[in-house]
Amino acid sequence: MAIIMPTRVFITIDTEYSSGLYTGPGLADRAENFARSIACVTPEGPAGITHKLALLELYGQKAVFFVDPMPALVWGVAAIEDVVGPIIAAGQDVQLHCHTEWLALAGGANPLSSGRTGRNMADFPFEDQCELLDYARTTLIAAGAPAPVAFRAGNYGANDDTLRALAAVGMDYDTSFCPAIPDADCRIGLGPHHLDPVGHMGVIEVPIGSIGTLGGGQRHAQITALTLAEMLAAIRHACDCERSSFTLVSHSFELINRRKLAVNHIVRRRFIGLVKSLASMRKVETANYKDNPPGLRMITKDDPLLPANPVRTGMRLAEQFVSNALYGAR
Repeated sequence: MAIIMPTRVFITIDTEYSSGLYTGPGLADRAENFARSIACVTPEGPAGITHKLALLELYGQKAVFFVDPMPALVWGVAAIEDVVGPIIAAGQDVQLHCHTEWLALAGGANPLSSGRTGRNMADFPFEDQCELLDYARTTLIAAGAPAPVAFRAGNYGANDDTLRALAAVGMDYDTSFCPAIPDADCRIGLGPHHLDPVGHMGVIEVPIGSIGTLGGGQRHAQITALTLAEMLAAIRHACDCERSSFTLVSHSFELINRRKLAVNHIVRRRFIGLVKSLASMRKVETANYKDNPPGLRMITKDDPLLPANPVRTGMRLAEQFVSNALYGAR
């Protein structure tokens, strides 16, 4: 009798200071950005990474925190140590994220020999991307993280040269490709039918999960983009199709409105409900890259994408309307 392996669910959390909220290189400026983007301090208490770490511990679940070390260019490695430390102490996984927008704020601290700046990794030639990855990885390790094996580009803004550069610096996985957003900043040479981990340009590309939409498109599996019912239905469907993995995306600041410093109770309930539900789901295990990374597995069943459902879609539209009306943009 064949043994059916559980579907690995990767709760990935892009953990990053905000270049858009950057006000200066001083310690007070860094503390304010940390409070709004990492700790997410609100009158109701913190809703950032420590809140998420506590929930993961409560329900015995794993997650992957993709930490951006690029703010060290303006605030030093200590700014990244403050991010990495609590994650490692909680026994969770730290992997590499990179928002190249910080290069424009770094001035003479730009680590590139070319001195180039750009919004996305894909804006740089291969040689510059190798330099960027080397700087980012070295800085993340200096901040207390183990050597990373996986990467996600800021804004999903990678291209095939990014994957080649990852292979060149000895990293094995990328998860920058989002098949549900074909007009995004991602320029990796894969298509919307690539839903599962695939070997590409010397690394394993792990696509962001998605569900089908009315009209034949896809919607990405982000905490702010799907309801709890849609996320759980997508995970159950992945199990039914015997898919090896399903990747969800969140951000360190996603449970609040950063400008108002107010908790978004709708999005927070989604995250809590997701972690709690996964703890009791059969044929599912939450996973990370340091212990049990995504594997390549041939899919033998049809319809790996959860089909669109008018009721679930209607509920999402209603929930999003209420969320935007009550809490505004994040």
